[in-house]
Amino acid sequence: MLNVSVVVPVYNAGPYIDKCADSLLRQTIGPDRYEVIYVDDGSTDGSAERLDRLAALHPHVRVHHQENSGWPGKPRNVGMLMSRGEYVQFVDQDDELGLEALARLYSLARRNTSDIVLGKTAGTMAGPSNVFARTIEKCTVGTHPLFESLTPHKMFRRAFLIDNGIRFPEGRCRLEDQLFMAHAYSVATCVSVLGDYPCYYWMRREDGRNTSGGKLVVDEYFGYLRKVVRTVKAHTPPGPVQDRMLRRTYRVEILRNVGEPYVLSSHPQIKERFEAVRRLVLEEFPPSVRDGLPAVTRLRAHLLERGDHDALRRLAGRTGQLASAAVLGRPRWRDGALIAPVRMHLVHPDGRPLTVLERRGRLLLDPALTEGIDGVEEWETGDLLNAAYGEIRLSQRSRHTGWHPECELSVGLERAGRGRKKPVVSGTMRIDPLTAAGGGPLEPGVYDVTAYFQFLGVGRNAALRGVLKSRPLAGQAVRVGSPSVAVIPYWTARRQLALDVGEFHFRYSDVPRWGALWQHAPVPPRVRRPLGKALRYLRR
Repeated sequence: MLNVSVVVPVYNAGPYIDKCADSLLRQTIGPDRYEVIYVDDGSTDGSAERLDRLAALHPHVRVHHQENSGWPGKPRNVGMLMSRGEYVQFVDQDDELGLEALARLYSLARRNTSDIVLGKTAGTMAGPSNVFARTIEKCTVGTHPLFESLTPHKMFRRAFLIDNGIRFPEGRCRLEDQLFMAHAYSVATCVSVLGDYPCYYWMRREDGRNTSGGKLVVDEYFGYLRKVVRTVKAHTPPGPVQDRMLRRTYRVEILRNVGEPYVLSSHPQIKERFEAVRRLVLEEFPPSVRDGLPAVTRLRAHLLERGDHDALRRLAGRTGQLASAAVLGRPRWRDGALIAPVRMHLVHPDGRPLTVLERRGRLLLDPALTEGIDGVEEWETGDLLNAAYGEIRLSQRSRHTGWHPECELSVGLERAGRGRKKPVVSGTMRIDPLTAAGGGPLEPGVYDVTAYFQFLGVGRNAALRGVLKSRPLAGQAVRVGSPSVAVIPYWTARRQLALDVGEFHFRYSDVPRWGALWQHAPVPPRVRRPLGKALRYLRR
């Protein structure tokens, strides 16, 4: 038996087939251990002929042609049933795999007899996700936030799919990926996550055709969303695990229709969507799902369920104006890691911090958010640590890959006067270049350092800007690893922190006053002095 079968549904892919195929055919696992199955769904642009040429050149490539089904569900099912591998990896026609993806994913799967293996995502359409912050040998949907990743571009044990009757819906079907993954996650007993290597590159096409287009048909869309909810309920018993899965659907697919920015727009479907999501919530979601949400999100859910569209607009107008305020202390190196104190909180447009009100032993949501909304003027916050956290993110510019270095950040309350307390995320940013990439070393490249934090159900990205007028960070370059590489922190033109990881020769970029360090060009005189100190250190 082969180790892995890669299943690729194809419809009028054009030249994108070649780019995808290049990443599939160069897999380091070796051609004798895997196969690529292309299922052509009635292409009319010459894609079928391209696929046949690939199959003629590569013995481990197979092609199946069928009449157009109108959606990728049937081609994926056909490919899965044709597969001869122990595991099946689904790939879309315009995406790419990292060259070591199949080898690493299969090794992790075999080591744990995993039903599903999630590979770290990257690319121009993949946002940062802490689902992939670390490699996890074994977990389930009840112990890890797997339900935050609902695309099917993962590796599945073929027998697991067959034995449990897990199939993609066929024909035109919105949310077909969620229906498939809801069933798979619900019955999987062992899931693994590969977090130290970018496996799947989700790339945006230049023509924009890899995203769903067209007007959303409200009854159709929310009809399919109802099927997702019922799939979860059909395969999980009532309780914390089911609530956790449904809570993600409530928070994302439901509440984004009644939150900023959508509810503040003039979209002609606003009222229609409002009635559709409210009906769905009242009929399908147990109260325990809403009750487990953090304060602001729970308030939004409460207003939705009571049918108060105007109040939702007022709340969205206020929460939408909340901005992040982040303070980054002076970075310095300690024990091979770049560290700096970090503090983050939310502020109103006038600069006042978002606070909670302490009254008669209760903690209430900031009155600036609830004032004038009938019945919720004293809205209790509940557990302040519910879904509250902060994280540091590294984004590699050239490869569109995000990493989450292990840092020491915590959420707490600080006194803000007059019975008020301010929620704050604070602690120490710690970036160890040898472990910051999911436990492994950072590859050469330029990395932007940012942060994300949330509490009370409001999350914001935060730019980590320097506040001290100090010497250029170029003087803090270090050499780490074996073989060693240079790691140089510097301020960008916007005074944001970035890291240059690479070999020991640099070029200048037009960053005022300090000068960023890039590769392969002469350094002008105005940055030679701070750079000289770094170079003397590195040459030792």
